[in-house]
Amino acid sequence: MKRLLGEKEIQRGVRRLARKISRDFEGREVLLVGILKGAFIFMADLARMLAVPVKMDFVGLASYGAGTKSAGEIRLTKDLETSLKGKDVLVVEDVIDTGLTMQYLFRRLKARRPRSLKSVALLDKPSRRRVRFQADYVGFTIENHFVVGYGLDCNEEYRNLPGIYVIE
Repeated sequence: MKRLLGEKEIQRGVRRLARKISRDFEGREVLLVGILKGAFIFMADLARMLAVPVKMDFVGLASYGAGTKSAGEIRLTKDLETSLKGKDVLVVEDVIDTGLTMQYLFRRLKARRPRSLKSVALLDKPSRRRVRFQADYVGFTIENHFVVGYGLDCNEEYRNLPGIYVIE
């Protein structure tokens, strides 16, 4: 494995995102919707750095299975427990790759009539995009690498690494 982003670099990026999100949502409460499992560490760090009130919920989506390439088919594995109606919702994602997962989720969430619906991604891989989707907030834009660490996994391994590494 080759290190792509170190722990301090990631924390600086999360802090930068938190400042921007806090400015944009000043005076409002934000419902963070984390996509399990990969976004849980990013969401925890982001939530602690936000200067606005937050509530949290999680949705489980699967598109990879046991491999390193997206299967292209999205499955809902856990639905939200919180009503979105009239709320400011910020979807928290680890990596935006093909865009299919976010397109699928946004379609489902918009039907629940939130006041606003935005997204934040720690990592963005625009070269892999198969549908038009652009996150409202992006921590780092990266090349087309399969990455692990900081919540991201390969077959449920490596999530606990403090940095982000490329699987070679």
